[in-house]
Parts: sequence; structure tokens; C-alpha cells
Amino acid sequence: MTTDRVGEPVPPVRWADPEEPELEARVAHAEAEWVDAEVGVETLRVELDNFALVHHQRLGPMYVRLDELDALIAEARAARTGSPEDLRRAYEARSVLEPMPDLAAFFDEGDAAGEGAVPPVSIEAPERIRPDREAQRLFRELARRAHPDLAQDPEEVQRRGEFIARVNEAYARGDVLALEQLAQEWADGDPAAFQPAAGTPERVAWLRRRLEWLESRLHRLEAARAELADSPMGQLLMLHPDDPDALLEVLAEQLLASVAERQSELETLLS
Repeated sequence: MTTDRVGEPVPPVRWADPEEPELEARVAHAEAEWVDAEVGVETLRVELDNFALVHHQRLGPMYVRLDELDALIAEARAARTGSPEDLRRAYEARSVLEPMPDLAAFFDEGDAAGEGAVPPVSIEAPERIRPDREAQRLFRELARRAHPDLAQDPEEVQRRGEFIARVNEAYARGDVLALEQLAQEWADGDPAAFQPAAGTPERVAWLRRRLEWLESRLHRLEAARAELADSPMGQLLMLHPDDPDALLEVLAEQLLASVAERQSELETLLS
């Protein structure tokens, strides 16, 4: 027989059902997998959101310039040939364009090399937000304690959902202080969720329901992670998962080469 902190004997747990110890172990293992999966999916979502924003900010003007050049080339070709097919292509190319951005950083109209010359462009390393280990620990603990899927009552589900949304926002910013404050807020305002005591007849039924929920949640998280990884931005990021800034450099060089090629084609058509 073991003793507690003050030396008093603690009676051993008497299992009401021989299956209970195994279920306890399986639930504990599944809970650890679930929380790790929650952290992994949310971290990937943060990375993709950051990369998409930087990708748009750094390379967006060059993509738009390519669309503009495609439209100008199609229009010049249509003006030369008068072909109905070329006129249709010119109309389609022009219809997809957005308003032209300020391209002074990419195309110096007054450069000595000539109108439309493409100067070198360097892509600055973006400021990236990567939640550190402490942020991940806090997020993991809050997900384990406050996730809305742990509740049954609709009002409690809504309350937890709103709280976890705040947790997700803080995690996306890598804001450890905000996560600490949220953890304290939850601890102060939420009693522990009811669980049948070990050794009671209700415990085994509860453990079975808990294990079923955890396995279902894990399957959904696996699907969510696969969907994020298979998205266009996810596939792009996976080319250089450890150095997305280097990927931006490579893409910038490829885009500038394409712009120069189309610029040359347009000048040939207009000459």
C-alpha cells in the first residue's frame, strides 16, 4: 500500500471492470496523440497563412505584370492578324486583369538599358511568425482542456468555441503572454469537466465513449492536415519546407526571366 504526502496510507484503486486499466492506458495514449495532432495542424495552418501573405506581397506585382504582358501580346497579335480566334484570345486575356500595381520597384521605365528593361530584384527575407515551444505547450494544454468537442451542452460548445478561437488567434501570433493569460482565465472560470471516478461502474462506459471520440477526432485532423498540405500553397511550401525564403528567391528569378521573355516578344510584335 502506498502513502500520500503526509504519510497516510492510500488504499489501492479497486477496478470495477478488468477492462478499465487497459482503457485508461489507451485513452491516455490517444489524448496525447490528439493534442499533438491539434498543435501540428494549427502550426501548419499558421505557416501556410504566413507564406501565402509573403508570397502575395513579394511576388504579386510580377504575376500581375505577366498577365498584363500576356494581354498586350494577345492584343498586338490580334491587331496584326485580325483573326477572330486571336481577337477572342485577346479579349479573354484582358478580361482577367486586375488594375496594374505600381511596378517602379520592378520595371524602371527610364533605365539606360531601354524602355521596359527589367532590373534585378532581390526578395527581402520576410518576418515570419513561428510559435515557439512554450507557445506550443500552452496551446496543447488549452486544446486538451477547453476544446468545444469535449462539451455536450450547445451553450457550452459555443462558449468553448469562442474561447478556442481566441486561443488560435494568439497562437497564430506566437503570443506566449496572451496564451498564458488565456490559460489563467480558463483555470479561474472553468471547473474540471465531470469524469466518473476510477473504479466506478460508469467509468468504463465513459472511457469507451472518450476513446471513440478521440479516434474520430484524430481521423478528422489527419484529413485536415492532408487537405492543407495538398492545397496549392501547401504544395508550394513543401518544395522548401525548411527555408521558404529561399523558395521565394527561386520563384522571383523564374518570374523575372518570364517577364523579360514576354517583354521581348511584345517588342518584336510592335516593331
